[in-house]
Amino acid sequence: MKTTKSQLIAIGLIAIALLAFALYLQHIEGMQPCPLCVIQRYLFAAIAVLSLGAAALPPTGERIVAGIGALTAIAGAGVAGWHIHVKSNPDVSCGIDPLETSLNTFPTADWLPFLFKADGLCSTDYAPILGLSIPQWSLLWFAVLGVVMIRIALARR
Repeated sequence: MKTTKSQLIAIGLIAIALLAFALYLQHIEGMQPCPLCVIQRYLFAAIAVLSLGAAALPPTGERIVAGIGALTAIAGAGVAGWHIHVKSNPDVSCGIDPLETSLNTFPTADWLPFLFKADGLCSTDYAPILGLSIPQWSLLWFAVLGVVMIRIALARR
């Protein structure tokens, strides 16, 4: 059985790998991130920081931070679910609107524009990856990471 610390490190590395894949899609494949994509990136980055930070804590701290990470994953699943709804309902939009404008004023959008600047439209159709759209993959990964973090948070020692 895996230890809690190794699970937390694996969660952090998976979240970082997902961010790296998002950068590949953006900079190599030309898929511009929309505001909802950028919010999901922030949440994956938060999960990475929380899980790697939790791995350095004693067991009680691990459980508390894993609980916060689980809430972050639930929020990410909600954003990804809304993104799926936007993509399936063309009359709903999140394109150039106050959400994009406010996201692009965050300091991180200036410091790391290659990662956190929203330039695309949420309704843009890109080819599916292994049969799923990008928001569907995000929802799946938020669910998987969230379940593991919930198990860590509720584990008895």
